[in-house]
Amino acid sequence: MKMKVLIVKLSAFGDIIHALPALDAILARPEVQEVHWLVDARFAFVTEVLPKQVKVHQIALKGKTPLQAIQNTVKKLRKEQFDLVFDLQGLIKSAVLARLICPRVYGFDRTKIREKPASWLQTSVPFHPNDINIAQQCLRIAQAPWSKGTAIQAVDYIAPHISREFEAVLPQGLEQAMLQQKAVILNVGGSFATKELPDNTWKQVAKALLDKDMLPVWCWGNAAEQAKATRLASCGGFLLPQRLDMPQLCNMFRLAYATVAADTGILHLASALGTPTISFWGPTPRQRNAPHAKTDQYVESNPHCGPCIQKTCANFICMDMIQAAKIMQCIENVRFL
Repeated sequence: MKMKVLIVKLSAFGDIIHALPALDAILARPEVQEVHWLVDARFAFVTEVLPKQVKVHQIALKGKTPLQAIQNTVKKLRKEQFDLVFDLQGLIKSAVLARLICPRVYGFDRTKIREKPASWLQTSVPFHPNDINIAQQCLRIAQAPWSKGTAIQAVDYIAPHISREFEAVLPQGLEQAMLQQKAVILNVGGSFATKELPDNTWKQVAKALLDKDMLPVWCWGNAAEQAKATRLASCGGFLLPQRLDMPQLCNMFRLAYATVAADTGILHLASALGTPTISFWGPTPRQRNAPHAKTDQYVESNPHCGPCIQKTCANFICMDMIQAAKIMQCIENVRFL
């Protein structure tokens, strides 16, 4: 019997990229005829990287009338008559949405789920202790309907991969500059303050790149990041003149020599596109969150108090411990990968 399935992965940027191996596994199942994806409207731009056969549905959970949005979305998706739903979010809101749409829902068990009451509304998928990375965990859930229900061994880690091509023109001068020099994308964003690298460290990295005749490309995604990137670009390099859309980002990363970034959606996007990445880790756990493709490298501060997963800190030390010299060593290592 051919099946129609729904993936509920509402947000955020990097978390949607983490779910790509799970999507690939579902698409590969001979029983599955249609795959749909439910995403928060704020992050719908990320789903542009999904294969074209995936049907995307948006829900405005942060809009002016969220309850009306839920009602309309549930009514619409019930008509699709899904055979099963995968809740890859692990929140109460995603579990409620999934269960209202279809009674057969697979999701995280209580050892991994972010909001434990959500597990009451779905079939909890058992995990192996070594299912550590979030991409592994999503893949475990995607395999659950066709497995025996036990986690005898860990799921193999499969790196997220984006094969979709885009026709997108980069801002004036950027493509030419990246073709002339080895371009290293420096993404100054951090999604919250405790992920952000100090300005002085960024400047040291940029200076070292320029000394090696490499091109720092200052990447930003919102007004605050733009102000920071503009300030830092005074030491040299190419400052993105505008916010890039998803097709432009993908084309830029495919031209890049490497990308330096915190634990952000940009990091995971670059890795999934095959760009060598250098990421730095302090408040968030690398083993769970980081991309682990062969071309991904890491610099960790390993403070005594971390990883704490805190968005604010009264004794903020972990990003100050990240050394520009270690980031540069990883950039030097790219040629050996």
